[in-house]
Amino acid sequence: MQTAKFETDLSLFKYDNLEQLPAEYRGLDETERTERIEAALEELGDDVVILGHNYQRREIVKHADFIGDSYQLSKEAANADADYVIFGGVTFMAESADIITDDSQSVILPSMEASCPMAGMAEALQVDSAWAELTAATDENIIPITYMNSYADLKAFCADQGGLVCTSSNAHKAFEYAFDKGDTVLFLPDKHLGENTAHRLDMEDEIVEWDPWNPEGITAEEATSNDIILWEGYCQVHERFRTEHVEQVREEHADANVVVHPECRREVVEAADVVGSTSTITQTIERADPGETWAIGTEVHLTNHLSRWHPEVNVVPLCGDACMDCNAMRQIDPNYLTWVLEELLDGRERNVIEVAPEEKELAQVALDRMLEI
Repeated sequence: MQTAKFETDLSLFKYDNLEQLPAEYRGLDETERTERIEAALEELGDDVVILGHNYQRREIVKHADFIGDSYQLSKEAANADADYVIFGGVTFMAESADIITDDSQSVILPSMEASCPMAGMAEALQVDSAWAELTAATDENIIPITYMNSYADLKAFCADQGGLVCTSSNAHKAFEYAFDKGDTVLFLPDKHLGENTAHRLDMEDEIVEWDPWNPEGITAEEATSNDIILWEGYCQVHERFRTEHVEQVREEHADANVVVHPECRREVVEAADVVGSTSTITQTIERADPGETWAIGTEVHLTNHLSRWHPEVNVVPLCGDACMDCNAMRQIDPNYLTWVLEELLDGRERNVIEVAPEEKELAQVALDRMLEI
């Protein structure tokens, strides 16, 4: 059954125009590619803007015009006059940029492999099928909310069903909006952010986790008997953090403060001193007093950046040497950046991310609803 008013496809097949890195670019060392990137940027001038997500490696963010979280970067792109927006992030981020930038701007994702695993846990085609099952099991009005970390067609789906998008900073407001419009919230794709938001609203007794692909799990009837249905999805980076990491860092640093992202497990959030988005984490370190120790529970590249940018603060990764980077973000190799820039010099646009018009229109509705709250 199709409930959405537009045609879509799994992300694996959606961008079959994206290309791999040519062989001649694969062996570049940092010195050579830095020189070539800088030369290309000088020639391209204001025609190009580079966005570097907080989770990107040093070799990418050092060339970025703007560094930040995904939606913040998309807004920077929309405010820029550049013809080409090169997004050092993952697919859903480049899609968001394409949604809110001018039609005359091209959004380029350097690597075809940079696809967020969590976004892939709730593809619109999958959600569409599950939605039919859920809505058939109840007379209650279900409002879907999708986290920004999702594909454009899921954002469009949520808009089509009366829902909206949220960020980690305004998820609680999105929940309030949904309960004002309906009876039940279906939150996708990050169950941990959903659970932490429910606790913030004192609704922790109203949640249920639902895995539509588990034949031995709860039924749609059981799921819809609750006020908040959390989709079975999570960030593979943030789910790695455990309370023992918090305990260990406090043993090693008696005065340590802990700040974590709300995509972390509930028990980790409860053990932390501060919880918030990447912007909140960044601001926390910026405002820290010299000599303070802060352990950060998020993707390790942001921890490394903050340690470099604020040497007066002792910034450490929450899980020590066990902390790993985001595999999807890792795909934005600086050699890819060299390639797409030099192709632009020759008049060729590579790996352009373009959201279908009907998806773009509906996804914009979901974003507009978020901005209204």
